[in-house]
Amino acid sequence: VQLVESGGGLVQAGGSLRLSCAASGFTFDDYAIAWFRQAPGKEREGVSCIRRRYGSTYYADSVKGRFTISRDNAKNTMFLQMNSLKPEDTAVYYCAARNYYCSLYATDFGSWGQGTQVTVSS
Repeated sequence: VQLVESGGGLVQAGGSLRLSCAASGFTFDDYAIAWFRQAPGKEREGVSCIRRRYGSTYYADSVKGRFTISRDNAKNTMFLQMNSLKPEDTAVYYCAARNYYCSLYATDFGSWGQGTQVTVSS
């Protein structure tokens, strides 16, 4: 299983970013795919998850209405559209894969990307 994130960067508060997670080495549409983030000195927290195949989505309360997760099974890629960004969204964002149901608990996932930095300035 290989996951590679991209799309992070520096943005002003209120701005938008779109993260991508390119997957390889496994049957992508059999897996639930999730985004997590980790800010300095804080635990890794679940942001959003999208179910395998049918694509039901789940979000942390802190990002509902601002972030949208999606997947393109034909391209083995997952996306996280982040709008109305806030300084508290600053973190390293990771994608993770799981051959089971969706979860927003980091301990439920064994396959991780290397992360991409998102910095939101005030």
